[in-house]
Amino acid sequence: MKFNFKEILSVSLILFSIIDILGSIPIILNLRKKLGHINAERITLISGSLMFGYLFLGTKILQLFGVDVKSFAMAGALILLIIGFEMILGREIFKHNTNNEGKGSSIVPLAFPIIAGAGTMTSLISLKAAYQDVNIVVGILVNLVLIFIVLKSSAWLEKKMEPGTVEVLQKVFGLILLAIAIKLIKANIV
Repeated sequence: MKFNFKEILSVSLILFSIIDILGSIPIILNLRKKLGHINAERITLISGSLMFGYLFLGTKILQLFGVDVKSFAMAGALILLIIGFEMILGREIFKHNTNNEGKGSSIVPLAFPIIAGAGTMTSLISLKAAYQDVNIVVGILVNLVLIFIVLKSSAWLEKKMEPGTVEVLQKVFGLILLAIAIKLIKANIV
C-alpha cells in the first residue's frame, strides 16, 4: 500500500473525464431551476458512497442481484437518454418530488447516473485491476472535492450565466447526453 502520485493523477483524470462534472453544469442548473436548490453536501456524500461501493463491492453487488455490468450500463444509459430528451425538448419526464423540501429529488439523476453511474462503476472496476486501491481512493476523493465545488457554486453560476446561454448549453449538452446514452446502449447490447 503505497501512494503513487502518477497513479493518483491518472485515476483522478480518468474519473474526471468519465464523471464530466463541468459538462453536467447545464443539467445541474436545470435541476436547480426546477427544485429551487441543490443539496451539494448530500449529493457529494451519496456519490462518494456509491463510488466507494463500486470500488470495493461493485461486481459482488451486481452478482448478488444476478445483474451483469452490461445490464447495469444499459439501465444507466436509458436514464441518460430520458434526461437528454428532457433537456432538448423542454419537457419534464422525471417528476421531481417537491414534498419533503426536495431532499431526495436531486439524488436521481445527479448522484446516479450523472456522477456515479454505469460509466463510473465500470471505470472503477477496471481501474482496480491496474492501480493500487489507495491511489484509486485518493483519486475518488479529489473528484468528490471538485464535484462539491461545482454543486456548491451552482447558484453563483446561475446568476453569472445569461438565461439564453443556459438554454443553449442545455440543448447542446442534451444532444451530447443523447449521443453518450446511444453509445452506451450500442456498446452494451447483447
